[in-house]
Amino acid sequence: MSKAMLIDTTRCIGCRGCQVACKSWHNLPGERTTFSETWSNPRYMNSNNYTRIIFREVAQPEGKLNWHFIKRQCMHCLDPACESVCPVGALIKLKDGPVVYDDYRCIGCRYCMMACPFQVPKFEWGKAVPLIRKCDFCADRIEIGLAPSCSTTCPSQALVFGDRGALLKEAHRRIGAHPGKYYPEVYGEKIVGGTAQLYLTPVSFEVLELDHRGFRTDLGNVPYGIYGREWMSKVPWVALGVGGLAVGLHYINQRRAEVQDQKSQEGKED
Repeated sequence: MSKAMLIDTTRCIGCRGCQVACKSWHNLPGERTTFSETWSNPRYMNSNNYTRIIFREVAQPEGKLNWHFIKRQCMHCLDPACESVCPVGALIKLKDGPVVYDDYRCIGCRYCMMACPFQVPKFEWGKAVPLIRKCDFCADRIEIGLAPSCSTTCPSQALVFGDRGALLKEAHRRIGAHPGKYYPEVYGEKIVGGTAQLYLTPVSFEVLELDHRGFRTDLGNVPYGIYGREWMSKVPWVALGVGGLAVGLHYINQRRAEVQDQKSQEGKED
């Protein structure tokens, strides 16, 4: 059965232990970072930071401010757009849930970056031979029966790893048992056809969304992989059309040159 992670934001304390665990397991280099306007650090996800905790301040009617902490990483969609648009199969959806990347197949087209509705894949802009980098759901750990490094590090059990079906049941159980504590929807259950990252929040997703960093609420429930495959199916015909146009233009130019040569020869004979 496909694996998933339940992220209960009501339990997250913003310690960023998951960020450290992720960098440690993937041997990602340390770097100088800066705070965002809401005290998130690093400011953005990039090729050296696959996981990031977003800090949100939400004003309450009585004038108080509440902090909300949201773990951001690859969503590992059930039908991933990135996989559907990759022309060389460098991105692969594994049966256990992770969407993984093959360095040796990648041609650097960056279609996956454009296709991802969550803006997750990042390019190694600073390298001479750049590659795509993103969270791989610790696929190597899952393969040998271990949980992802981030979930094993979480001190408040905000991250729970397991079978997707069982985690969805647990999420709805928590919502039913504490209706005043949770917003009555599970983010990731249906959006873009479903994802392996499932979120419980105390307030609506719209409140926690900011500049499409956090919870996007404009994506719908149709799998984005469908759109990617539909678009990629047209590529051979577009390539054929462009090739045909190029051949036609070449013929026209050649014919034009021949006509000009004939006129030149006729002028010399006269």
